[in-house]
Amino acid sequence: MDESVVVESKINKKVFWSTLASGVLLLGILLASFGLSGVAYAVPIAGVGDFYVEFDKLEGKGYKFYPKMGETSSSDASPQGTNLIETLTIDNLQLYKDFKVGNEWIRVKIQASKPVQISGLQHDAGLIEADAKFQNLALKENNSDDWTKQFQQTSSTITLEKAKLKTHYLFQETINMNGMKLTVEKIDKK
Repeated sequence: MDESVVVESKINKKVFWSTLASGVLLLGILLASFGLSGVAYAVPIAGVGDFYVEFDKLEGKGYKFYPKMGETSSSDASPQGTNLIETLTIDNLQLYKDFKVGNEWIRVKIQASKPVQISGLQHDAGLIEADAKFQNLALKENNSDDWTKQFQQTSSTITLEKAKLKTHYLFQETINMNGMKLTVEKIDKK
């Protein structure tokens, strides 16, 4: 005798969508408060998996890079690079994260229509694609048993143009993001 087994989703869509909407609403309120003052302090973005940062141009001062192993949404230890920049300005900044919800994809996107000023940036990336320019570039090796301390790159200035960065962690001591816009939308992901 053949028996049919019906398997149902274990995700309560009503609870999921209300939780997502609440989270996006709270994020929107938080970001709106940044827009009212124009400045945010100590803003980390982590724990949401790979997200992407795109921009037309970044100009920064006081740049340092070193390799590391870091956590991502899919791995406890993934090779990355940490970028530290003391002060920078970014033109046409866009940050976004794609989520699969059931069989559909949604994108949460934050963008700024005006130049963004940041101080105290720490950025962990798995990929950086850009046209890059450095001033006073120094590559240095160090004798250490810790492989993350064996190499570092520094420069007095950095300029990145036409950039796309696969990001795992982002922290800014302060950020001035005038012209900020937050959107949540369905996307076609292939």
